[in-house]
Amino acid sequence: MARKGENIFKRKDGRWEARYIKGRNDGKAVYGYVFGKSYTEAKKKKIQAITLLTQEFKISVTQGEQPGMRDICELWMEDLKPVCKKSTLARYHTQIQNHIIPEFGDRKINEIFNDDIISFSRRLLSGTNGENGLAPKTVSDIISRLKSIRRFALAHGYAVRYTSDCVAIPQKAKPLRVLTFSEEEKLFRYLKANPSLTGLGILVCLFTGIRIGELCALTWCDISLEERQFYIRHTMQRLPNRDSNASAKTYIEIAEPKSECSVRTIPIPGNIMEELQAAYATEAYLLTGTTQWYIEPRTMENRFKKILKECGIADANFHTLRHTFATRCVEVGFDIKTLSEILGHANINITLNRYVHPTMRLKRENMDKLSDLFAVR
Repeated sequence: MARKGENIFKRKDGRWEARYIKGRNDGKAVYGYVFGKSYTEAKKKKIQAITLLTQEFKISVTQGEQPGMRDICELWMEDLKPVCKKSTLARYHTQIQNHIIPEFGDRKINEIFNDDIISFSRRLLSGTNGENGLAPKTVSDIISRLKSIRRFALAHGYAVRYTSDCVAIPQKAKPLRVLTFSEEEKLFRYLKANPSLTGLGILVCLFTGIRIGELCALTWCDISLEERQFYIRHTMQRLPNRDSNASAKTYIEIAEPKSECSVRTIPIPGNIMEELQAAYATEAYLLTGTTQWYIEPRTMENRFKKILKECGIADANFHTLRHTFATRCVEVGFDIKTLSEILGHANINITLNRYVHPTMRLKRENMDKLSDLFAVR
């Protein structure tokens, strides 16, 4: 059995085998192999082999030989594995393989200059070969990877010519979709009139603001009806499968949330208690009522859009429920610190700047308060 994304396998003879890239021949990866009696031992030997490989690269640098960008990227990714979530590593890997390697993979790290980075970012924004350009946020993320790779290379004694501030990608904040009060009321009435586990999941998100991955991973082990609390301890997501021996290109992972502040306890609102009590199933997933199978985020997103269509509500993605929850909380006077902890944010600035968007109704009410100061008595 393979540990997903790590290239560590249990062999038929009972030993564990770990593979790592030790070089390239005509652009193709050349693998090294280490073995251990346990998964932990194999992984430890793999890390030691990669560390030795890094030291060998350092020696080659002192002798005047500079490594290529492809090799630096692979070493940087290996260096991140002990400290980064798999979802983060998967995103970095996609950005590197789809954009950075095709552009700079065959060049030495010391042969890449500021002009190269600037031209690269412009092509990403404008598009090439008739294809549309990438969003500014996406391009900014790719440039951030180049900056991180630069820091890694310098820390290991490699010569780097491009600077970290040679490119700045201007970004415009997109208006976020928030359900109007009438849309939210229409959705609420539909879900109450047409009870289902999918509808219950939507109600939970509408009145707690939890993320779609957190909802899909939610089991009855994470819900206390007696204490009226949700315990958000896991999230579900579909990740690309980097295991070359695997048959599927992607796999579902249920793991701890990305940050510590996302592990939190949320009080259950009273208006969904009745539905939760009716749906109770020991240890099962909330969305399926069984322990054998689950609903993944992509499926839940599609079901949500179908329900919106049946309600006659304009299209929105599932994350709109989170935006809507935060907005309603502000409208009714929630303490921002409390709201920030319920949403699982690291600080209240994220809550204020990213998720809390006053509606025109709230703006009008506040303006009326100002007018009342000078009303004729």
